[in-house]
Amino acid sequence: MRLRSFGGDPVPVSEVGLGCWQIGGDQWGAVSDADALATLRAAVEAGTTFLDTADIYGSGRSEELIGRFRRERPGPLFIATKLGRSSDPGWPENFTPAAMRRHTEGSLKRLGVETLDLTQLHCVPLDVLERGEVFDTLRKLKSEGKIRRFGASVESTAEAKACLKQDGLASLQIIFNMYRQTPASALFEEAQAKGVAIIVRLPLASGLLTGKYTSDTTFAATDHRTYNRNGEKFNVGETFAGLPFEKGLELTEKLKKLLPPGYTLPLAALRWCLDFPAVSVIIPGARNAAQAKKNAEASAVPPLPADCHEKLRRFYRDEVKLAVRGPD
Repeated sequence: MRLRSFGGDPVPVSEVGLGCWQIGGDQWGAVSDADALATLRAAVEAGTTFLDTADIYGSGRSEELIGRFRRERPGPLFIATKLGRSSDPGWPENFTPAAMRRHTEGSLKRLGVETLDLTQLHCVPLDVLERGEVFDTLRKLKSEGKIRRFGASVESTAEAKACLKQDGLASLQIIFNMYRQTPASALFEEAQAKGVAIIVRLPLASGLLTGKYTSDTTFAATDHRTYNRNGEKFNVGETFAGLPFEKGLELTEKLKKLLPPGYTLPLAALRWCLDFPAVSVIIPGARNAAQAKKNAEASAVPPLPADCHEKLRRFYRDEVKLAVRGPD
């Protein structure tokens, strides 16, 4: 597993991390404790050091499982979590200093640590980001030793640009994949110049870019790929990168033909993200050990040829971009 610096911070992190939304077990279908722990174990054995979670994944279950894993298997890990979307007390009270402090304390307890490596604002409204008080609270928590770094997980380039104006911002977590390419031209240069790490979520577009889905594929009723296909519950971009499922299947079949020999689609999709120097870490999710192990293999895959990158840029521009829904 290759390591990269975390933006302007010299701390090394594995370039392939693990997204731990899935092991919360409430929005990707059920995942048992045994499978969740096996997933964490397989990722770490493959060299992963970066785990990304949030206080609302499984109402704290994802954090609790990571805390349990840490106790069972001590070792160096960089654990990133998020706050801001809890139903207790809910919006807009979540953005008060008192609520942010309480949510931070909850994450510390569940993860079993004295200081959070990174806490991120979790897709909070643009107007809250622009007002800036939440960043003042994060700076206060950092000065008190509750958190080492703070960042933001965002839904759009507009939100990302608002965050980049804030002093001390360590990271931006964004949706970025072959079907969501805008950040490369809109954000990466500024983020690099400011030493802000880019964390890539949904590099496989909710599984579309594994190439294994068909029109007959179904998902559990508790899986957001069933109940959020049109943004019924939250930002549509979080599900299949904002593409209608059937359109995504059609595009994926065309995309397969653009890859050079020797690349499987999922590993090419992960490698494509890693080919951008601004990216510090990608966080594909996994529901079992085999998926986690396979995702980690992307670190050893050679960079895609320049002509392939150009074909994929044109493909996105000409055939994908107009079909993508949600903020870009």
